[in-house]
Amino acid sequence: MEQIRPYINNEVFLLALVMGSFYLGIIVYKKTNITLLQPLLIAMLIIIPFLKITGIEYQTFYNHTRILNFMLGPSVVALGYVLYEQMEHVKGNVLSILTAVFVGSVVGIISVVLIAKAFGADKVLMASLAPKSVTTPIAISLAEKTGGIPALTAAFVVVCGIFGGLVGPVILRKIGVKSKIAKGLAMGSASHALGTARALEMGALEGAISGLAIGIMGIMTALLIPFAEMLF
Repeated sequence: MEQIRPYINNEVFLLALVMGSFYLGIIVYKKTNITLLQPLLIAMLIIIPFLKITGIEYQTFYNHTRILNFMLGPSVVALGYVLYEQMEHVKGNVLSILTAVFVGSVVGIISVVLIAKAFGADKVLMASLAPKSVTTPIAISLAEKTGGIPALTAAFVVVCGIFGGLVGPVILRKIGVKSKIAKGLAMGSASHALGTARALEMGALEGAISGLAIGIMGIMTALLIPFAEMLF
């Protein structure tokens, strides 16, 4: 293993590993059409054991693949084009959209903090959990400012996104939600980018509104978390 480490512990190889694993996940998902086999989940099941077996530290992996983390921001902004195409559906629903995302932000923050507190979590863990429902760059920034652990927050964001992407559409269908706007708001507010990817599979309008919800959710969460710190 030591002999091959110089060849695998470099930026080019690790970037290829991440993108190749995700692409393989896309192929498997399209071939099987099984909801549980999300591309991100498959990529994680490949990359995590690989890092463990080869002994590559997470910080090294993060540094070598930081360009992908940087691209999270532009990818969210790119959703604005999809939203522009669906702008006629947003007009007249601005107040409803803002109200829904605000309530989602409040419930998302307070519920996870109170549950964590009930299980005896300390302030650091609660600060890491609080921004779980917003996209990774915003969540990490908020965790740093409130005394949380950014790496732990990133993990919570991924878990939240995967879980919401898997069960969100099922829950919305079971409770009888018919509105495409409501579906998009729910997916984007609860599961950020991963939820939006699933919302885009549901339809163009759902995906566009979900992308809008990501941005609004990020702003509202950033404004609300300082008040939520009183619960830590």
